[in-house]
Amino acid sequence: MITLKYDPEIKYGKFKILNATNGGPWHKRHAPDQYRSNFCEYKAARIPYSRNHDSAMHPIYGGPHSHDITCIFPDFNADPYDPASYDFGCTDEAILICLEAGTETFFRLGQTIENQIKKHDTRVPPDYKKWAIICEHIIRHYNEGWADGYRLGIKYWEIWNEPDLDADDALDKRNWQGTKMQFFDLYEIAAKHLKYCFPELKIGGPASCGRLEWISDFLTEMKRRNVPIDFFSWHIYATEPSIILALSEKIKALLVESGYETAESILNEWNYVKGWDVHFKYSIMTIHGIKGATFTMACICAAQPSDIDMLMYYDTRPSAFCGAFDYYSYEPLKGYYPLYWYGMFYDMDYEIRCEKISDSNDPCDNVYTLCGVNKNGKKLAVIAYYSDRDDLASVDLHVDLQSFGTYEIYLLDKDHNGELIKTVNDLDITVSLHSVVLIKEI
Repeated sequence: MITLKYDPEIKYGKFKILNATNGGPWHKRHAPDQYRSNFCEYKAARIPYSRNHDSAMHPIYGGPHSHDITCIFPDFNADPYDPASYDFGCTDEAILICLEAGTETFFRLGQTIENQIKKHDTRVPPDYKKWAIICEHIIRHYNEGWADGYRLGIKYWEIWNEPDLDADDALDKRNWQGTKMQFFDLYEIAAKHLKYCFPELKIGGPASCGRLEWISDFLTEMKRRNVPIDFFSWHIYATEPSIILALSEKIKALLVESGYETAESILNEWNYVKGWDVHFKYSIMTIHGIKGATFTMACICAAQPSDIDMLMYYDTRPSAFCGAFDYYSYEPLKGYYPLYWYGMFYDMDYEIRCEKISDSNDPCDNVYTLCGVNKNGKKLAVIAYYSDRDDLASVDLHVDLQSFGTYEIYLLDKDHNGELIKTVNDLDITVSLHSVVLIKEI
C-alpha cells in the first residue's frame, strides 16, 4: 500500500496557471445552421489563457483570414499606419468568443507552421522594423481601440514560433526560413520596439522547440544586445512527466546563467508523443483515450512544484492533438476532465503537498497528486496513476488528509467519465493504471 500523507501545516500559496491551452472554444455566434458548440464545456473548465498559434489552420477561428501576421496584414507593401491595410474581422471574433468563455488570448505574433510541400508565409520579413510596427498596431487595435478596435488588456505577446525547429542548412524549413542570426536580428528589433511602445505588457518568445544549444545561443546573444525578455516560451512532446521536468530544469538554468532569471518559463506546447514516425499513429490514438488523459493530469501535477510558470496544452483546436473534445460531435472526451478538474483548484486558497510512503514495491513515482484547501478549510485533491508502460498492476492507496471529513469520490478511467462514484469517510482506495481520482471534501 502507498500512503499519501498531506501536510496541512505548510502552505504553498495559489495554484499556477496549468490548464491553459492552444485553441479556444468551437463556437460560431454568426452561423446558426449546422450548429455545434463546445462553448459551455470549454467555459466550465475555466481555462485562463488560449494561445492563438495554429488557429489559422481551422475555419472555426477564421481560417486563412485570421491570427497570422500575413492574414491580418496581407500586403507587406501597404502602409502599416493605415487602418485600411489590416484585416482584423475573423481574429476579432475568435478573441471575443474566448473572452466570453472567460479565456484571455495569449497572442502569438508570427505564422502558422507550414508542413505542406510549398511554403508561403514563414519567410523572413523583408523589413524587420516594419514588421515590428505592424505588430505594434495589432496590439494597439486590441488594447487601445485603434482601427475601430478594443481595450482588452491582452497581456502576453509572443514573437514567432519554433524558429529552431529546422537547422540553418535545412532545405525545407517549416517555421522560419531564414538563419539563426536572421531570427536573432528580427527578435531584437521587434522586442525592443514593442517593449518601448508598451512597457506594461509582457513581450517574449520565441516558442522554442527545445533545442538547448540553440536556446543557449539565443539567450546569450539577446543578453549581449540588451534585449528585454519578459517570458521565455518553449515546447516539448514526451511520454513521461519526468522528461518534461528535466528539460524545464535545463532551460531554467540557462535563463539564470544568461541573466534572465526573472523571465517566466512558459511551456506553451506539450502533449503525449511517443514518436513522429512509426509511433505517431499510436501517439494520436493515445491522446484521445484514457492513457492520454491520465498523462495530462500527471503532467499538470508534476508542473505545480516545478520551475514551469505556465502550461498550455496543445491543443483544444479541432485537430488530431485535441484529447479534450471529439472532432465531429464536439462532445467532451476523457482528456477534457483533467483540464476541467484543474480549473477547480483556482478556488483554493493555497496548496498543500504530499509525502508518498510505500510499504511494498508499489511504484510511488507513478502516482501524481495535488491538494488544495479553500477558505473554509475544505480540501480538494486529485490523484493520477500514470506510466508509459501498460503492464503495471493496480495500487492500493491510503489518503491521509490529516483530518476527519466526508468526501465525494469522482473517477476517470476506461469505464468512467469523471462521474461521482461514492461518498465516503474512509479514504482507502484502489486505483488502476491510467486512471484519475478527484476527492472533494463536503
